[in-house]
Amino acid sequence: MPSAAAEARFKTAYVGARPDLIALVPPDARRILDVGCATGALGAALKAERPEAQVIGVEVDPEMAALAEGRLDRVLVEPVDEALHGTLADWRFDCVVCGDVLEHLPDPWATLRGLAALLAGGGCVVASLPNVAHLDTLANLVFRRRWPYRTRGIHDSTHLRFFALANVRGLFEQAGLEIVELHRHYRIVERPHRLNRLARLFALPGLRELVAFQYLVVARPGTPRPARRWTVPDAP
Repeated sequence: MPSAAAEARFKTAYVGARPDLIALVPPDARRILDVGCATGALGAALKAERPEAQVIGVEVDPEMAALAEGRLDRVLVEPVDEALHGTLADWRFDCVVCGDVLEHLPDPWATLRGLAALLAGGGCVVASLPNVAHLDTLANLVFRRRWPYRTRGIHDSTHLRFFALANVRGLFEQAGLEIVELHRHYRIVERPHRLNRLARLFALPGLRELVAFQYLVVARPGTPRPARRWTVPDAP
């Protein structure tokens, strides 16, 4: 099994077992796909909890994937969109986990539609996404007149797409998925800080989305709706 020292060279935000997501994976899920599995910590924790489970990972970083291969049943070292049209096309899963990965993709709308098609009967998607409408975003744009590019968190410079609550709902709706559970992690300060222990005191109607740092979603197949997408107009 990979050691803690082997994982130390990666960003801590990208590795870890994510017990918050594990708690949302249905107890009867036995065929699980972990999209963006990193070093496989989440899948390893699931397999320790339920030894009969089969966890397949998808990871583009070959160094992370090499560690994950020692933990999971199989790891596909390729972009998830390629896997959807290749190896994964005929597979079906009881649960697909997307832990802070959709915001890193060029077209998360299409990817989520592809992942939804992999669900077996009664299957679900468990996902987490950062909330770009957090007050930290507003404070930086209004008072500092800048976008706060960072190496982690909501404003990770590797994020390609950004979601507020309405966008999260639309993302799953257009994929034909109905959100059956929605949870929030709260922070006053975007980075880890002792003030964040008070964040729940501000999680009141009208304010909670400003201190919601991250959304956790459980979604199941429902009625698909057309995707609402911005298009770039032709040049005059």
